[in-house]
Amino acid sequence: MRIYLLVAAIAGGVTWLVTPLIRHVAIEIGAVGEVRARDVHTIPTPRMGGLGMLIGFTVATIFASRTPFLAGLFQGNYQMWVILAGGIMISLLGMADDLWDLDWMLKLAGQLLISVFVAWGGLQIISLPLGGSLITASPSLSMAITAFLIVASINAVNFVDGLDGLASGIVAIGGIAFAIYSYIIARYSPSYASLATLIDVMMVGICVGFILHNWHPAKLFMGDSGSMLLGYLITCASIVMTGRLDPASIHASIYLPVFMPILLPILVLFLPVLDMCLAIVRRLAKGQSPMHPDRMHLHHRMLRIGHSVRGAVLILWGWAALIAFGSLTILFFKAQHVAFGMAIAVVVLTIATMYPYLKHRIPEIQEENATLEAARHNAQHATAVHDDVTPENTRSGSESLPVAGADSSGQENPS
Repeated sequence: MRIYLLVAAIAGGVTWLVTPLIRHVAIEIGAVGEVRARDVHTIPTPRMGGLGMLIGFTVATIFASRTPFLAGLFQGNYQMWVILAGGIMISLLGMADDLWDLDWMLKLAGQLLISVFVAWGGLQIISLPLGGSLITASPSLSMAITAFLIVASINAVNFVDGLDGLASGIVAIGGIAFAIYSYIIARYSPSYASLATLIDVMMVGICVGFILHNWHPAKLFMGDSGSMLLGYLITCASIVMTGRLDPASIHASIYLPVFMPILLPILVLFLPVLDMCLAIVRRLAKGQSPMHPDRMHLHHRMLRIGHSVRGAVLILWGWAALIAFGSLTILFFKAQHVAFGMAIAVVVLTIATMYPYLKHRIPEIQEENATLEAARHNAQHATAVHDDVTPENTRSGSESLPVAGADSSGQENPS
């Protein structure tokens, strides 16, 4: 575990150190995000922060390949180098978009080509552990599924990258949860070294190193060069473990639930994938392109109900942690205890999410109720007054009044 922490620290430290330099370069070459209608930031901000993350990841990878404990992952196995090459290409594609705002179809085609290259280089979902059996796929189907998952994950993280620190925080939380799981799995394998764990800890490191510069108000945005890199890396880590996991090699005490190798990667990216799916459905329903930008993402809705940028980010981090770690805790605690704890967390997060809305809405409701009650009271009072002055009451009152100059019999008195 200590070597993993060291590698994560190197990845984070390098990212933190080079990011100010990347910011300067971004300003010099014009990679500055202007304020658009859909943006939350109010001043032009440099992009390309993903380049600093890529440098941190690359340095940490080279360091890991030189350590005795992790060197076996690189000897006679080019998978990590293929992953690194794909990460460089995907980050460069994102950098091109940061500079020239590429057409979405061109960017999608580039993502697909890079994903196919990585799958062709050996990173594929060859098998899926389902229950106690192993489901295998044909080479062509395996490559297609792998490429699809990489592209989907890249765009899911890209969609959720709308507030300072949001995407990097969600990916870091998911990476920690997945690193814990892959580390536990590796303890029951012949070698404790795990490529999935290595990728995860380096990814967490570069996220933390970047957040220090990206926390609101951000000095630098990660841009597509960063969001695409993070989506790519978290999927690569999932494929490395999930696609090659043999249920027979896993100790029964940790293989609970049996669907965890499939379930956890999905849950780790639940919020980004949910946001992406909602955006696609919403835009297609309006007859728009799936990549058409708008201000209806989850984080935009959080701001609209009254959250600050930091508050919205922290609450969305909380939801991401609940989903990722909630699914992980079932490996260590009884299901009923996990369900009880998650129920409490859901209530707390729901209250925190809705608090600004309720804070303003409850007084409005009380004021509306008071207005309605006053109107009802006035209506009842008006009805009572109307009943007192009906024509019958008026006539009976008039007949009871004596006429001037007449006696009680109604005849006129002589003067």
